[in-house]
Order: sequence, then structure tokens, then C-alpha cells
Amino acid sequence: MPIVLQAKLPFAPWMDPRTARLPGVLPVEGDWLTTDDAFTGQMALRDQLIADEPLTVLAALATSQAAQEDLYDLVLAQLHLNKAYRFGIDTVIRPDGVQVPLDRGQPLRTLGRLVQEDLCLMQRHGDQHILTAACLCFPASWSLSEKLGRPLTGIHRTVAVYEDDLARRVQRMFDVIRPEQPLWRMNALVYVNPDLHQPGVENAPRTDRRNGQYLRAERQTLLRLPESEAVLFAIHTFVVRLDSLTEAERAGLEAARL
Repeated sequence: MPIVLQAKLPFAPWMDPRTARLPGVLPVEGDWLTTDDAFTGQMALRDQLIADEPLTVLAALATSQAAQEDLYDLVLAQLHLNKAYRFGIDTVIRPDGVQVPLDRGQPLRTLGRLVQEDLCLMQRHGDQHILTAACLCFPASWSLSEKLGRPLTGIHRTVAVYEDDLARRVQRMFDVIRPEQPLWRMNALVYVNPDLHQPGVENAPRTDRRNGQYLRAERQTLLRLPESEAVLFAIHTFVVRLDSLTEAERAGLEAARL
């Protein structure tokens, strides 16, 4: 798999007291969809994964179709405002020059080839939100097949810090988020392997972070969809070399034991 890196990390969450502690959520300022210097490489890999491994990177429950179409309409409306995307009658030319057919009948497959973000849809079921659909090309040690249909607590079952109090706070956030005000947070972990596509299974031994020379970070955006009221969990993945960080950032990273 080709190595695709950003030249630098745009934000170091462990250096800002607002984001250094969980859940570390802030209001989005500006566009929630973003592009960066790794766009061409990441999109080429996304194209490859969607074409060659669709059963791995795309999954949906039958009940999610309306939410998928809601997301499709929202994303295309935002991309129409981005002059780097050129729209035809039934195609879009991405900023890297690749032409993508538009297919509202396959929303996640289409959107997964248009934006760098992985797109996960969460819908209320009982007293929790469950994962009902996703295009997940760049998983960090988890797999879509294991998480589809699970509630938030089930998705985070192997995350040690996801205790009762944090789980309640996160669920509350999913309940009250407004369409007009998306939220974002960012995590960061040291990795040995810089591959973007790293699926994993629960309870597998974790050997990917020992003496790593790469930093993997995810800008995670939460957005309420206007019609279906589903919550989008969008993930923009960054992978940079540790030596691209400033001396202060490397010291802070070591102190944070990430």
C-alpha cells in the first residue's frame, strides 16, 4: 500500500488545553469538509479501496437509506460552493482532475470518492445512537463489519477511557447537536505503520504504536443532518512524520504519552 503523508499536522490537540482532555469538543469554524496537501494520494487510495474492497469499506443497514440520501444532498451542496470541484450534469471533477459519476442511489460510494473524510452515520435507536451506515476507507485498528449496528457504548467497548460518565456526556452531545452548529475534536496516536487503511478486530494485540516514527491524527466532526436528523461522524485522517513536529510539540507529545 502506498505511503501517503501530510507535510505537517495542522493542529496539535495535546498542546491546547481545550482539546487535551476528553472529549475535547469545539464548535466548527468555517467549512467542516476540508482538503489538504495529501488530497491526491488519499483520494487515489480511496478509489482503489472502494473499487477492490467494497465489502470492507462500505456497509449500511437497510433503514439508513434516507439518512444516506440526506448526507448526499448536504455534501454536494457544500461542494458546489468549492471552486476546486467542477460539476457537470451527472459527474464531478475533483480537485485532482479525476471525474466521478454522481449516483444518488449509492450515496456513500459516491461521496467516498469525492471527499477525504470517512463518513459514518449514527441514528437514534432506543436510548442510544447506533452506527447504521459508513464509508470507512481509513480505519485505525477497527473494522466496519464489527461495529455496524452497534450503539456508541458497544463501538467503544475496548476503549479503556470510555467509562460511564464519558459515555453519558457523549450521548448527550449526540442528542443536542444542532444542524447549524457542527462540532469537532481531534485525537493523535504514535504509529509504527503509516498505512492509512489499518482495519483491526477487537481484542487483537496492539503492537502498532511501539517506537513508532509516525503520528496519526483524526479530525472528527459531528454534524446533525437537516432532514433525517441522523448524526454524521466524519473523520479526516492525517499521518505525518514525528520529525515534522516542532520541538515543543514533540516534548508535549512525550509528556502526554500518546
